[in-house]
Amino acid sequence: MSGNPFDGGDGYDGGWLVVTNADSQYALWRPHLDVPKGWQIVYSGPDRDGALDYVEQNFTATAAAPTT
Repeated sequence: MSGNPFDGGDGYDGGWLVVTNADSQYALWRPHLDVPKGWQIVYSGPDRDGALDYVEQNFTATAAAPTT
């Protein structure tokens, strides 16, 4: 395999993951790559659009409290 595994053009048809960490950050990931330490899989599906839909439906942005 060559190319960027996250652009979908790497020739790998193994689907897409959504991973999240303790800070509620989300990332798209590929199943053939090791999930980084501190991240867990919250979605697994066959296509990138499904993974993006999952993030859109489940991600809640939180604003940081202003520091004084």
